[in-house]
Amino acid sequence: MTWTDHRLVLGEQEMLNFGMEIVPRLGDSSLVTLNGDLGSGKTTLARGILRGLGYEGHVKSPTYTLVESYECGQKSIYHFDFYRIQDPIELELVGIPELLTLQVIRLVEWPSLGGEFLPTADVSIGIEPSGHGRMLKIESAFNLL
Repeated sequence: MTWTDHRLVLGEQEMLNFGMEIVPRLGDSSLVTLNGDLGSGKTTLARGILRGLGYEGHVKSPTYTLVESYECGQKSIYHFDFYRIQDPIELELVGIPELLTLQVIRLVEWPSLGGEFLPTADVSIGIEPSGHGRMLKIESAFNLL
């Protein structure tokens, strides 16, 4: 990763807006990792990215399903959540590594639990509490803003 920036977001709408804002810079085959504690806004950020791609439907956390797929025009998006993974080998048993290598936009919550099966991210966004909002630490192979 070569580009790093920080952004303070003060609420859900700003998190959604940030997700929509970065979409034009994402390629058709970007891997975006979303790091942060429970309730930090990872799924809200994923929802913003999907909204920026034109998806209007319901976006839920794939905590129990491990992955949700979305179609936005000509683009496919896979939203992963590895929170419940106790051993990365579980991902292999359900075919997740193959999905992680597809030439689509992939959003991954709790990427550290993906172990060796997770390719190198194009964009990594860390979310931490900061005052009345969240501080986003953005690392990317390209300038997002």
